[in-house]
Amino acid sequence: MSADSDSMVERFRSRYLEDSQGESAVKQQHAALKRKRLIRRLSQSVLVVFIAVLLVWSLDMAGFWTEEWLQYWPEFVTALTQYFPLTAYFDLVPFVDVGQYYQFWVEEKLVGEAGITLAIALAGTIMGAPLALLLGILGNERVTPFPINFIFRGIMSIIRSIPSLVWALIYVPLGGISPVTATLAIGTDTIGELGRLLTDELEEIDDGPIEGVRSTGANKPQVITFGMITQIVRPFIAWAMFILENNVRSAVGLGIIGAGGLGVTLSIEQQTFKFTNMMATIMFIVLLVLSVEMISQRTRSYLRGDDDEEQLSLYQLIVGFPERMSNSLLK
Repeated sequence: MSADSDSMVERFRSRYLEDSQGESAVKQQHAALKRKRLIRRLSQSVLVVFIAVLLVWSLDMAGFWTEEWLQYWPEFVTALTQYFPLTAYFDLVPFVDVGQYYQFWVEEKLVGEAGITLAIALAGTIMGAPLALLLGILGNERVTPFPINFIFRGIMSIIRSIPSLVWALIYVPLGGISPVTATLAIGTDTIGELGRLLTDELEEIDDGPIEGVRSTGANKPQVITFGMITQIVRPFIAWAMFILENNVRSAVGLGIIGAGGLGVTLSIEQQTFKFTNMMATIMFIVLLVLSVEMISQRTRSYLRGDDDEEQLSLYQLIVGFPERMSNSLLK
């Protein structure tokens, strides 16, 4: 009886120790989770404070806290009435007088100006694409051994780091700010942008076709042509269409400084404070850019076979236009 009691007490003691150890482990895990949660909250709080301080500093450096721009607020409100002139349709419904916009489009022949803008973008894209392909291939380690391939990657990075607006200023000695220098600027920018994208595409291609072409006794140019380039034909066209979208917006920005096209018209109307005509020009720019984007989106969707992912609705194109326009001007 005594032996049974001792064994029972021992079992209870061991079970109690196991339960105690289990509770201790749970408490430790709970404490660790609380510490992690506290650290995460503190990190998030520090990040929010840092962003707030950075915002205040940035606004201060930009002169946002001065009262000068507030003094012009009434003038801006007055300009808004000229940006969007109102009229009463059917003598009942007040709405923006679209007729004034259309009349300006016809009088100033904005279709021709849009043709110049589109031509600058198209010519720059077509001129830059072959050199972009060449640098993209030379930047690939399969073609050019490391670290020599980084020379070509560095060239593309340097080109990309200089905005197209600055390239236009660099080409000024060739004939001032003109459609020619704008085309050269966009072409140069295309080399860096498209070349970098193609370099990434070449990193993802399969080695199988390359080895297959090489096994036939083909030389290096043939391996590059039939083993590598054939694998990126569709991505090349798709990315070129994407670059064309950006180049159209860049062409408008270059036109503002005198390179021709719709940008020149926009600049003239702004300088003469004809805000209704200025808004009419902006509306035409939106139509041009959205038309090019829709064609580009559909082309890329067809080439990549992902219509659902690649196609943007008209609403998304219109709502996202200001952000895409500003990004292109800042390149």
